[in-house]
Amino acid sequence: MVWQAKGSQINKDLKTKQTLVSNNKIPKAIVEAKTGINEVDQAIEVFYKTGYMHNHMRMYVASICCNIARSHWYYPSKWLYYHLLDGDIASNQLSWQWVAGTFSNKKYYANQDNINKFFYGSQHNTFLDIDYEDFENLKIPDILLETTLVDLNTTFPAIEKPSLDRNQKTLIYNYYNLDPNWYKDEEMQRVLLLEPSIFASYPVSSSCIEFVLELSKNIKDIKIFIGEFEEIEGSVNSENIVFKEHPLNSHYKGVEKPREWLTTIEGYYPSFFSYWKKCKKQLII
Repeated sequence: MVWQAKGSQINKDLKTKQTLVSNNKIPKAIVEAKTGINEVDQAIEVFYKTGYMHNHMRMYVASICCNIARSHWYYPSKWLYYHLLDGDIASNQLSWQWVAGTFSNKKYYANQDNINKFFYGSQHNTFLDIDYEDFENLKIPDILLETTLVDLNTTFPAIEKPSLDRNQKTLIYNYYNLDPNWYKDEEMQRVLLLEPSIFASYPVSSSCIEFVLELSKNIKDIKIFIGEFEEIEGSVNSENIVFKEHPLNSHYKGVEKPREWLTTIEGYYPSFFSYWKKCKKQLII
């Protein structure tokens, strides 16, 4: 809902400026899983292999990048999203902003005791093995001083564009909508559209593309179309195109269908709790 209300502003410091920023890159030690924090390094290595990272660990990594190494949150957030199989742009960007203090009232810190507690570690004598009141005066640890930029580009498989029936009702799926039950029992032309222009702004790894292509096999007779929406529009009459509402679909033309929501609450709320107060009135808890 924040993305709906704020649009591309979620890619910038939303509520307040991030303070004590020293660079717009990412610590090399994070990229190479060599921070010296055992649980963090192991999680990053697993992350590269699986595309998954525990939510607590995402917060630890973000805190190390933004609040210990003092990297601006945006580029490290792109690195994380790039590898996440379950990546969601709004959730990712706003969670990083919450940690960095640009979408919250204060920065998020986790010390070594916190990591040991939640990831069953026993490590000590690391740069995080300090009391919380000491974080504010902590200098950037030597291991985090070197920063880098990494190759974040999306590569698509060589798939020939399918032929489309101009006059058939056509459902447009995409990277963030692969609902196998959408008009499940109706005879329609089904197209998974992967637009290079979208992935230029929000790149993902080859593993993510392979993952979404594998998921698409749950939708019978779906056609894979790697190209821009304008190409679809040139092949199918717009009155026959059906798609789901999404902030990245604003350029689509045709019949827009709503996404499913838990409530009918709309608009921007400055905090989760102000939003939740509204939601509770419509939910049975």
